[in-house]
Amino acid sequence: MDKITGFFKSIATKEGIISIAAVLVVCLVLRVYSKKKSQGSLLSTKDVVAIGIGAALYGVISMIPIPIGPNTSFRIAIAILVIFGGLFGPIVGFLVGFIGHALNDALMWGSVWWSWVFLSAVIGLFSGLINLDDKYDISAGMLNKAHIIRMYIYSIAGVVIGSLVAYLGDVFLYGEPADKVWLQIILSSVTNLAVIAVIGIPVLIGLAKRNKTVDLEKEEIGGQNE
Repeated sequence: MDKITGFFKSIATKEGIISIAAVLVVCLVLRVYSKKKSQGSLLSTKDVVAIGIGAALYGVISMIPIPIGPNTSFRIAIAILVIFGGLFGPIVGFLVGFIGHALNDALMWGSVWWSWVFLSAVIGLFSGLINLDDKYDISAGMLNKAHIIRMYIYSIAGVVIGSLVAYLGDVFLYGEPADKVWLQIILSSVTNLAVIAVIGIPVLIGLAKRNKTVDLEKEEIGGQNE
């Protein structure tokens, strides 16, 4: 009960209000973009379900911390952001990171450290940008070398920009010592990129190959039946 109360108190803080406002702005921008692209509603029922499942997985898996520095831990759960972003797009990746990290903070510590919540959210957002390419579709096995290269580039950009957001939030909103935050950022960036490179993107590649094989088998069966 105390942790739930602490969560809502975190939302009512200056940092919490700024964070929620920032999320609304991001969602609004993506909403406008989806209209211009004639993509219909911002989130489908499938997307909403994916956000719920992804956020829960991210929150739970993050409960297995591996300390690597001052108030910094190795998060294998970062792979979840890459996988869900790669499968469902930037808004799903963003909200899985934001909700999942906030959920983990609330359950583990009874309060939310919003600047680092945005680190996860931004990584999820950038991981989903590859979905803006009409020729990319993991579910149909549509993945080529150019897509894979861009996935790594987007992931690196997400880690860098997310880390910058976390740094600015820590130093200017929370008043944390800059030297301490830089050390945390460097350690988390190295481990996050390792997880993305070794687990996150390879899982998407494996899913694409599997789905492509399944589609080919269906085509062969269909040709035989004709």
